[in-house]
Amino acid sequence: MRAIRLHAFGPAENLTLEEVEDPVPGPGQVRVAVAAAGVHLLDTAIRAGHQGPGPAPTLPTVPGREVAGVVESLGEGTDETWLGKRVVAHLGFVPGGYAELAVTDADRLHEIPANLDFAQAVAMIGTGRTTMGIVQFAEPGPDDVVVIPAAAGGIGTLLVQYARNAGATVVGLAGGPEKTSRVAANGADLAVDYKDPAWPEKVQAYDGKVTVVYDGVGGDTARTAVGMLAPGGRHIVFGWSAEGIQGGEPLVVEGVTEQVLGPVMLEKAGGPNPLRTLELRALTEAAEGRLVPAVHRFPLAEAAAAHRALEARGTTGKVVLEP
Repeated sequence: MRAIRLHAFGPAENLTLEEVEDPVPGPGQVRVAVAAAGVHLLDTAIRAGHQGPGPAPTLPTVPGREVAGVVESLGEGTDETWLGKRVVAHLGFVPGGYAELAVTDADRLHEIPANLDFAQAVAMIGTGRTTMGIVQFAEPGPDDVVVIPAAAGGIGTLLVQYARNAGATVVGLAGGPEKTSRVAANGADLAVDYKDPAWPEKVQAYDGKVTVVYDGVGGDTARTAVGMLAPGGRHIVFGWSAEGIQGGEPLVVEGVTEQVLGPVMLEKAGGPNPLRTLELRALTEAAEGRLVPAVHRFPLAEAAAAHRALEARGTTGKVVLEP
């Protein structure tokens, strides 16, 4: 099969397309003919040699932890009804997604709803489940004015839709006119270019009573947005990309900020398998048409270009590789 391999940590150019042996599913596993593989900002950090939340991969490695496709082979003891089904799975901390074939445990699989394509399903299994985890901490409603930095990104796109569906007033921030146009088309009541020094005045002139900031950016943009919060407002932090994935710290304001990534998100979701709970919720929201993920597609062979674009904030929506 063809796969993207990383032989040495470093720049995006270290990602190379190669012919490698087909993976073999073990007991309780399936092999998926990959139609779409998710690319995450964390992938770029791991590729560069930074420590992620899990163990560092052994090199050479095939990156990628989110795949969608068709089950084409089963391991010993795997339920035969999976064979031939359209599925999506998050591989966890096991790499192998940037490839034509990927192996995963059958208990990680979700059958893809009929009205979702493979790339949309990949977006919902990772970006979607995180979005469902975020809104647990500040469910928006008709009385809320919500500010969403990076509103043209994968999570931002879904947060705009979710908050609008809940009746909230939504202010989406994005960099540049093309991205702000996308945010407006996605349903934001106000789409503002955060590169414009006057953006705070535009928000305040529209509706200065901000009640929720969903913050995956940090830095000066978040600091300014949090400064607009009305008494009792909430600042929900799920990242700080403006500081670099390995640098800086999230903006924290005592009594206002809640950091939601990691164990606290899983504790909030509850149940015997909280990640699966969030995944199912995300896929259901998409299947029923309430959430429509934005997808930025690259051919598998252009994985390096996908990484460069993601690092340069040159993408809109969830980045997906298609073999």
